[in-house]
Amino acid sequence: MERYKIINEVGNGTFGNVWRALNKQTGEVVAIKKMKKKYYSWEECINLREVKSLRKMNHPNIVKLKEVVRENDILYFVFEYMECNLYQLMKDRAKRFSESEVRNWCFQVFQGLAYIHRRGYFHRDLKPENLLASQDIIKIADFGLAREINAQPPYTEYVSTRWYRAPEILLQSPIYGPAVDMWAMGAIMAELFSLRPLFPGSSEADEIYKICSVIGTPSKREWAQGLQLASAINYQFPQIAGVDLALLIPSASEDAVSLITSLCSWDPCNRPTAVDALQHPYFQSCFYVPPSLRTKTAVAKTPPPAVMRGSLEQKYDKWSFGSSPNPKPSSFSTVKSQVPVNTVTHVTGVQRRLDMNYQEPMRNDKSMKDSVNQQPKYRPPVRNVPMVGSGVTTRAISDAAEKLANVSIGSGRGPTKQPVFKPMKAGGWHGQQDLFHGRSQEFLPGRSYSRKVAG
Repeated sequence: MERYKIINEVGNGTFGNVWRALNKQTGEVVAIKKMKKKYYSWEECINLREVKSLRKMNHPNIVKLKEVVRENDILYFVFEYMECNLYQLMKDRAKRFSESEVRNWCFQVFQGLAYIHRRGYFHRDLKPENLLASQDIIKIADFGLAREINAQPPYTEYVSTRWYRAPEILLQSPIYGPAVDMWAMGAIMAELFSLRPLFPGSSEADEIYKICSVIGTPSKREWAQGLQLASAINYQFPQIAGVDLALLIPSASEDAVSLITSLCSWDPCNRPTAVDALQHPYFQSCFYVPPSLRTKTAVAKTPPPAVMRGSLEQKYDKWSFGSSPNPKPSSFSTVKSQVPVNTVTHVTGVQRRLDMNYQEPMRNDKSMKDSVNQQPKYRPPVRNVPMVGSGVTTRAISDAAEKLANVSIGSGRGPTKQPVFKPMKAGGWHGQQDLFHGRSQEFLPGRSYSRKVAG
């Protein structure tokens, strides 16, 4: 760890401390998480859930684990540095966020979640503190409680911070899945609009009461399994009618309220998946189509959602993301789905290091690799007009149009440089942001209510 110079402490949690540091060799600012627990073997370190899950992920909306170091039985995680988290942005803020800001952040988080779920994991601890932000970029962090979707139940009873905990977990269900992440996102979305937690329960029983106070007591038709879970632990739901969510978050649009309502459904089966959420009308404006690629009908009116989100749709059973051994990369991800090849370096003395270097798939991922590399080229649209008395086919017309589209017309001073588009985020095209330069924020006193992690 002598390669890093500590700048300041930015966080102190139950399992470790987080420091802002500088890589002396590269000048890069990083975040170093020092674990409080002692680790006496390297195998114990690389088998941690946070390491195992992040080794399999490479996505622009998931915080990147750069290095794992064990030195003198102390474990260090070296992450890319992000300026702050959503909780820090929300606390003590007098003015509410604009709808475009909320939409942009949530659009990115759902992209990250769709990738996580498709890779066969679910997070289990989504909360504002675990969503890191730098300027207008947001990334999911802290995979310490991440779980494989295909893992054998029963699962851990305690998972996430109580305010964002799904009702099936509160009722001690032995089986749950990625739907718990979607519930948490519903609560987080509402909090981004109101700057107040949607379900601030002081205990498990009070948390269920707070949920009933907002969305109403579940009926047998709404959630029969939930009533069975409550009966198994001798719990009776309070009989409350609930309130209109639009009254609690008046700054939210009708589409936003609709999405939050569906995310905070009692029955996990009725909650949308992350891919479903991305296709919700609330995010319709996030899918930017350049004018040159629009058809005549698209210029006249907004294309129907089925056309706009066609590239997002995949054939799978709901919540069965981890069943396919070679999942197809998602088109809404700005980075190719990659399987990391990790290099273990033996360092002199007691120190051992794991470099997180991502490369192209090297195993039996031929079909996945082909699907990434062999992307179809854009062909200019042609009119479907029959050519009478000529041997010219529609394909020939398309090929000729493609060649004409690639011709550079200039003044003889050399080929025209083609523009390079930046990755797309909510609201259209944005310039690339530097994630490692900018202000840093230390943890400030919390809001008037306590954000305890204890269950």
